[in-house]
Amino acid sequence: MTTSTVQQAETAREESLRVKLIPFIDRYGVLLLVLAMGTVSYLLEPKVFLTWGNISNIFRQIASNALLALGEFLVILTAGIDLSVGSVLALAMMSTAVLTKAGYPTPVLMAAPFVVGLATGIFNGLGLTKLKLPHPFIMTLGTLNIARGLTNLISGGVPISGLPEVVCWMGAGNITVAGNVEIPVSLFVIIVAYVLVGFFLYYSRIGRHIYAIGGNPQAARVSGINVDRTLILVYGLCGMLAGFSGLLLAGRTNSGFPNAGLGQELDAISAVIIGGASFFGGRGSVLGVFAGALVIGLLRNILNLQNVQVFWQQVLIGVVIIGVVYFDVLRRRVGSMNA
Repeated sequence: MTTSTVQQAETAREESLRVKLIPFIDRYGVLLLVLAMGTVSYLLEPKVFLTWGNISNIFRQIASNALLALGEFLVILTAGIDLSVGSVLALAMMSTAVLTKAGYPTPVLMAAPFVVGLATGIFNGLGLTKLKLPHPFIMTLGTLNIARGLTNLISGGVPISGLPEVVCWMGAGNITVAGNVEIPVSLFVIIVAYVLVGFFLYYSRIGRHIYAIGGNPQAARVSGINVDRTLILVYGLCGMLAGFSGLLLAGRTNSGFPNAGLGQELDAISAVIIGGASFFGGRGSVLGVFAGALVIGLLRNILNLQNVQVFWQQVLIGVVIIGVVYFDVLRRRVGSMNA
């Protein structure tokens, strides 16, 4: 057997293993990752990790990112991306804080983040569809800077504390069940949000249109789907969920601060891709996104328990992003081979 024949045989075996392994990881990878990270955290901190206080704290901490990731998921389903969600979160949070300081009634304070988020999201959608920009990266990058600038303008660049009790209850409060078990209110909030978005995606006509646009936008247009209107809706919902995320974070910290959400769009995007969605659009599930947000939360919890510097945490998250995007490319390549 010649050297070239041996090399070809080895290459074929490696390719066969890759073709078999990637679908397995695609289906069960995020579950295995959650279990592995939980095991590592337990081994490192056995007296802390499995305490209900730490577990409930993890869920409380991931609530904001889980909502951001849910909105980002809707956009990524259409093969788009929204880089502005972190800044929209900050703008929504500060709108509540500024209105609180101005003495507006509680219903206005609660509605403001949703209105701000929805407006910025629709702005993204209109800019993308009507200006015919080549990629949503450009439009949402511009909105990122606009929203961050407006956040500093309305706040004067300083934090504002002392939010209404109901806001703090949503972000940091607990509901007591089974006698003495306290479950974070924010966990109930994100469960309801995920269930509603799941029903919207899987059981509504517009939800099917969103998947169709991500799979093949040209075919979607030919089949009669109003792509522009659907994209405006998707970006509007993404913005509204970012605003909701800002409300939860404001409640958890009992304040609004202008630098909130810096870089948080990366955590949201990472959660979506880790959860099994594709940057190329048309695939993914809300359950996978929640699992992805949990993975990011567990990762940060492990690093915090080990007193790892925030800067190293940023480095590690960056490595994770590169890794999951590379896996998405491999997954798409294997899918095209099997087609």
